[in-house]
Amino acid sequence: MAISNLPISLLGFYFVAILSIVASIASSIDPICNLTPYPTFCESNLPPNDKGDIHEYGKFFIGKSYSSSRKFFSLVSKYLKSPSNFSNPTILALQDCHLLGDLSNGFWSRALKKVNSTNNPSTLEVENLHTLISATLTNLETCLEGLKQTTPNIDDELLTHLSNGTKLYSVSLAIFKSGWKNNTNNNPRKLREKNHYHMWEQRLYELISKRGRKLLQLTPDGVNVSQVVVVNQDGSGDFITINDAVAAAPNNSVSSDGFSVIHVVAGVYEEIVSIPKNKKYLMMIGDGINQTIITGNQSVVGGSTTFNSATFAVVAQGFVAVNITFRNTAGAINHQAVALRSGADLSAFYSCSFEGYQDTLYTHSLRQFYRNCDIYGTIDFIFGNAAVVLQQCNIFLRLPLPGQFNAITAQGRTDINQNTGTSIHNCSITASSDLATSNGTTKSYLGRPWKQYSRTIFMQSFIDSLINPLGWSEWSGNFALDTLYYAEFDNQGPGADTSNRVTWLGYHVINDTDAIDFTVSNFIFGDAWIPITGVPYYSGLL
Repeated sequence: MAISNLPISLLGFYFVAILSIVASIASSIDPICNLTPYPTFCESNLPPNDKGDIHEYGKFFIGKSYSSSRKFFSLVSKYLKSPSNFSNPTILALQDCHLLGDLSNGFWSRALKKVNSTNNPSTLEVENLHTLISATLTNLETCLEGLKQTTPNIDDELLTHLSNGTKLYSVSLAIFKSGWKNNTNNNPRKLREKNHYHMWEQRLYELISKRGRKLLQLTPDGVNVSQVVVVNQDGSGDFITINDAVAAAPNNSVSSDGFSVIHVVAGVYEEIVSIPKNKKYLMMIGDGINQTIITGNQSVVGGSTTFNSATFAVVAQGFVAVNITFRNTAGAINHQAVALRSGADLSAFYSCSFEGYQDTLYTHSLRQFYRNCDIYGTIDFIFGNAAVVLQQCNIFLRLPLPGQFNAITAQGRTDINQNTGTSIHNCSITASSDLATSNGTTKSYLGRPWKQYSRTIFMQSFIDSLINPLGWSEWSGNFALDTLYYAEFDNQGPGADTSNRVTWLGYHVINDTDAIDFTVSNFIFGDAWIPITGVPYYSGLL
């Protein structure tokens, strides 16, 4: 008999029975596992007769995640030892996975060491670990995206590792957040802050002009510099190419050592530059936007993954760039083509320009800050899953291909417990010259939800009339419209009117009490690390 033909009383009996079974299963699951997005998976992975507290659970799952991460890295390494078994696009995707897996191994190792040493780390230490664990999920997701993009039939063993790893990392993140972060005292919120300016740029240029070889210490309110080298294509500097200068930079510096400075003299540098994880606290200074230009043309249509299409990529902690243009010239017709990708924790970009069309600026992971920068693009051109603040930047929407629309952001938060999101503060959103002089039919939006928990905030910014009154666009039907977090606060300009905005459950017009959560001070803990870079910033709201 079909279910639809059952008597109503019998249907009611079955419904009550099913509810009873579900309730019974839920009540039998360990209470700590119920704090996670995957309670059944969590329960099935507990050791027998485990009765530990939340900290013991956290240590157990972080250790298990570290073990899983190393196994996955070994599996990818094994595949790469037999490249003839795979197509070139798959090899590129596996190379991405290898790099990301290596980074995640380091993050899990640091997390495990810290939680095993104390149940009461400082607020800043907790924030550091929350950031690292959030990034491991982003790394797995990026690996999976690359494989999907290049490989029609992904190896079952690899897929199983990715699926189980995602659940395991998510459980670890949830338990860590409940056991450590929710038990720390957050710093007092600050609604308004003075601007932090450091008059360091002129003095640094004086240092560069002297070609100083000695270890020099600037005054306390400046920037601590350990060495300066010069890149000049005419051969008059220390290096002719940027990559050679990066290779020669010190390995594994710490912030107290000071920045190793690379001065890149004005010129067009056709180089694909990658700053590896061991080149920490590197500062790269050009001679100005459109003076020092680093350019490439890699793209997905040209055979790259989105991840490795970047003209300039950096994963080294503490990286700072000043007065440089990063450009990808692949053009709109070649679709995803990244100008800059940053997965560098505590990285800052000041007075830089990022030029491309689709996927220009890839704020991949960890904590990042952009100040007084220009960003050009069309579709999803500020994207990724970092905890990032863009402050006092100029965002220029370009003319896309016929039939396309513009979306400024595509934020990639996949887990509700990740501390990631894109905060756009005191910026200007306008049309570039090609879009401004077009026929005016291109629709432009503030963003669209790339992932389930996409989170983006525009606050105290100027929004011109090119932004569609709806403000935001769907990614695919109703996907993520209830789970995303999109917010606007105190914006100005003809495109800032929120009266006709989308009515999604996840969209909000917020007040200053909520907006301060997304300031430099609160969202990326910038007061703890931006001052040593010398980059000016607002701690709080204007």
